[in-house]
Amino acid sequence: MNTHYLVIQSPALASDHCEQVAALSQAQGLLRLSATAARLLDVQHDDATRAEVRAWCENAGVDHAFMPKGSALSQCKVLAMDMDSTLINIECIDEIAGVAGVKDKVAAITEAAMRGEITDFSESLRRRVALLAGQPAQALEQVYRDKLRLNPGAESLIASARDAGIRILLVSGGFTFFTERLRERLGLDEAHSNTLEIVDGKITGRVLGDIIDAAGKAERLQAFARRHGAAAEQIIAMGDGANDLKMLGLAGFSVAYHAKPVVREHTRFALNVSGLDGVLNWFER
Repeated sequence: MNTHYLVIQSPALASDHCEQVAALSQAQGLLRLSATAARLLDVQHDDATRAEVRAWCENAGVDHAFMPKGSALSQCKVLAMDMDSTLINIECIDEIAGVAGVKDKVAAITEAAMRGEITDFSESLRRRVALLAGQPAQALEQVYRDKLRLNPGAESLIASARDAGIRILLVSGGFTFFTERLRERLGLDEAHSNTLEIVDGKITGRVLGDIIDAAGKAERLQAFARRHGAAAEQIIAMGDGANDLKMLGLAGFSVAYHAKPVVREHTRFALNVSGLDGVLNWFER
């Protein structure tokens, strides 16, 4: 007896996509969820089928997720999200650097760190922050006002998670200036990130306290999950960069969101073309 269904989604999901994946997965039925998503019923989910479906979907620009029958969002207890390039559309430090005229230098370090080419995130952050020394703190507000936008589907995902009784954690290697504003704006339960030192209205080029790196993100999620009685299979965690991998490894629903290849290789799920609310289509109720 087939015990799984398969959700496929894309901004440009065509009938041909549905037919092709239905054939590959030997689906016994199809339910069109919306113009951008469909659920294929009673599919094969052996390793060979999964690999074939994954390869086809990646080539076609279609997101997919195999799910056990009866999956409900309300079975989850925790949603943990990275901030930069996951919840929001930018890398905040790169945009601050843009105001300071050193974006190319900072962005190069950021990109290498997110790809996993720089393994010491704390050191990479210190190097980037040092390049901001002397800049007016007003640059932070300018970035928040002019550059920062929520990624598509963010508000829908958060509202649905909250309605399902899920606790929401924002954990970031970025800065409290942004995470605290997002926590208040979106009604998140907790937010953890790094604190830029500001003296006399200027960025000093230093970070205060312990830096939240990959291990720090995992520790915050672990503690948050413990407080809310969430087992691994009740945690959804979403991120895009190498410094999210330890956090993602704690979640039964580990999601690479428009992520670097190193992240997609180590997560159970990936949203490469869909918005954040693509997660909601995975669940039957």
